[in-house]
Formats: sequence, C-alpha cells, structure tokens
Amino acid sequence: MTAVQQTDIWLRRFRALERPRVRLVCFAHAGGGPSAFRTWSTALPSDVEVLAVRYPGRQDRVSEPCLDRMEPMVEAVTEALTPLLDRPLVLFGHSMGAWIAYEVAQRIPVRGLVVSGQVPPSRRHTARPGSARRGNGNGQFSDEALIEEIKRLDGYDARFFEDPELRDLVLPPIRADFTLVRTYRPGPPQRLDCPVHACYGEDDAETRVHDVDAWAETTTGPFTTHRFPGGHFYLTDHETALLRELSSLPAVSGA
Repeated sequence: MTAVQQTDIWLRRFRALERPRVRLVCFAHAGGGPSAFRTWSTALPSDVEVLAVRYPGRQDRVSEPCLDRMEPMVEAVTEALTPLLDRPLVLFGHSMGAWIAYEVAQRIPVRGLVVSGQVPPSRRHTARPGSARRGNGNGQFSDEALIEEIKRLDGYDARFFEDPELRDLVLPPIRADFTLVRTYRPGPPQRLDCPVHACYGEDDAETRVHDVDAWAETTTGPFTTHRFPGGHFYLTDHETALLRELSSLPAVSGA
C-alpha cells in the first residue's frame, strides 16, 4: 500500500485545499467517526483544512475489522499523516480521541494539541468510558453494560439500541474502543514541545478541573484550558462556541 493510499483510507477531507495554511486533524470519541466533524470546515477559517480520522469497523469502513489496542491504531494514523507534514498540523481529540491524538503527537511534529473531554494518561485511573466493569470472566463487556455506559454518557441516539439490527452494527466498534481505552498503557512520559489546550464540559463528572489541569504536565510549551457549559458531549450542543474557541487559538489562527 502506498503512502497516499494509507492517507486516503485513514483520513477524510471535508474541504480539500490546495495549499492550506494549517491542517486540523480530528479524532472522535469511542464509537464515533468522521461524521462527528462533518460541519466543522464551514465554521473554521477558510484556509484551515479539516481532516477526520476514519477508525476501522464503522461508517464507511464498517466492513473492516475494528482495532482494540492503542499501538496499532496510533501506528496506522501516524503513517497516514506523515505525507501531510508539508503543512503544520494541529490535532484535536475528544474523549478516547484525545489519548490517540496525544500518542500521535509524540511521534510526529505538530503545531498544537487540543484535548477535549478527557484526563491526561497519567490520570487514566479516573477516566471513562471503560468503566463499565460488569463484563464476563475474560474482561469483555456485556452488551447490557456497554449500553448502560453509552446512555450514561448521553452521546448516542438511544434508538440504535432498540433496533436489534442497528445494535449489532454499532456495538462492535464501541466494544473495541472501550477495550482500547481499558487496555491502554502509556509509555514513559515524554513532554511535547507544542502548545496543549484542554476543553471540557463543566457538568462532565469524568473531567474534574484538577485532572484536566494535569495536561500541563505533558508539554514544555504553553498550556491553556476552556470550560464549556454541558456534560461529556458539550461539543455537540455548543459546537459554534467550540469552533470559535479553536479558531482563536494561536496554533490554528497563526497569531
């Protein structure tokens, strides 16, 4: 497989630009995919190219096997991004995606890292999803435990779980992602040299302020935070405010 093919498989461009000033690469939450960012390119500056990571096993990669471990996920995304290093990259990751973006940022040069709805890896013992611990004896989550956790996070359409066919379609990638989160073991901490900006919902019980502030320990560069109204999926209800915030960041605006 060529580098271009790897890039096309793993990244979706919502508005292709010939010479973007910066590329914003977006990593979705557990169970999510590129559609979470489908409207972003219309609200961000016109010279910012938005790309979304296409995790296997869902949406337009539904026929492919899911990945349930961090290392192969990060290796594949890193390889896909390598041909795009001709322009500055800013990585945005929400929830599970924040950890994947953080790991990728340790492997390639990036202008900035924006983490959302997640604690740093050093505080991973406080994080969810992956807290649905009522699995079977081999550590696999039961369908009921997965659905309970998904509904608790309030980021998914509950109708998916009422229709058996839809449930069978959406649960495998969610289970794989929860397993990825549960089995993630970060390596020895290596500080980034780029700015890190942390966003979180004020009502998200999983991102307490002192845990979010610990992202400062992951970089030698500037660290900033922004609190939004709402819970874990604040970015759905407050997308306009979030995109305004992203547009104002020096890593994105070039200021």
